[in-house]
Amino acid sequence: MKTFYSHGKLLLSGEYLVLDGATALALPTRPGQSLKVRDSKTEGLEWRSLNPDGTPWFNTRFTPKELAAPYPKGKLPEDIRGRLQLLIDATVRLNPQFAEELQNTTVETQLEFPRDWGLGSSSTLISNLAFWAGIDPYTLLQKTFGGSGYDIAAARQKNPFFYRLDSDGTPVVEEAAFDPPFASELFFVYLNQKQDSRSGIARYRNRSVDPETAVARVSGLTTQLVSAPTLASFCELLDEHEAFIAGILQTPTVKELRFPDFPGSVKSLGAWGGDFVLATGPETHQEYFRKQGFRVLKPYQELIL
Repeated sequence: MKTFYSHGKLLLSGEYLVLDGATALALPTRPGQSLKVRDSKTEGLEWRSLNPDGTPWFNTRFTPKELAAPYPKGKLPEDIRGRLQLLIDATVRLNPQFAEELQNTTVETQLEFPRDWGLGSSSTLISNLAFWAGIDPYTLLQKTFGGSGYDIAAARQKNPFFYRLDSDGTPVVEEAAFDPPFASELFFVYLNQKQDSRSGIARYRNRSVDPETAVARVSGLTTQLVSAPTLASFCELLDEHEAFIAGILQTPTVKELRFPDFPGSVKSLGAWGGDFVLATGPETHQEYFRKQGFRVLKPYQELIL
């Protein structure tokens, strides 16, 4: 049996503008996803995907004929099986010898977080497939789902890191010395809904913005966030970052829209509108969100590597 593992992700700063070269601060999460490969007596490829509790959420089988046929190019499939077949086909195109690995094989993946949390069920799968096939995960991402690639970097990092795209689109990953002394006053709140990052990116692309100025502004804020000495200074930077992105998107901040009377800061993460937000303050502040029906609250030190 072969086993591969990748970590989940959260983007603390640089959302949207990371696509245009801004330096972002990314956080690998403790929970991730594993992929196990076993030999099978059944022809083709059997695939089983498990929830954190071990219950299956997806099962399928690809026949030898399906594995040999190239997946048709075009729009990204909406269904899970179609997307998986697209990933497998792209993997084989990048490493033709990998086709032999797929025959008479059973694959079992297991998430360590609920799929609707937005922590990277796709990126961890892409990373694990790339591990298995011995190919570049960033290339596999661009051949299939697209995106900045920070989530692929997070899948393989063990500490917070800076992430940016070079002028030619090459990912640049540098470890960030982000170990805030006020980490006990940082926590994440799940907004009870999953956000489609592609729709968020499309909304950003439709806005008129000077990329050079915006990239410089956000990159500077990212650097300052990492070195903020106190929670108060950190919150000021979070609020400035949040207001700046809100101005670009021409939308209220998440705090203005949903938590106007919360005494701490609230920062959107990744694609605005869903998944997790970062909130600040002592543990007593968490009760504010519980009273509003938000039951998934994760302390920074529990969720982040």
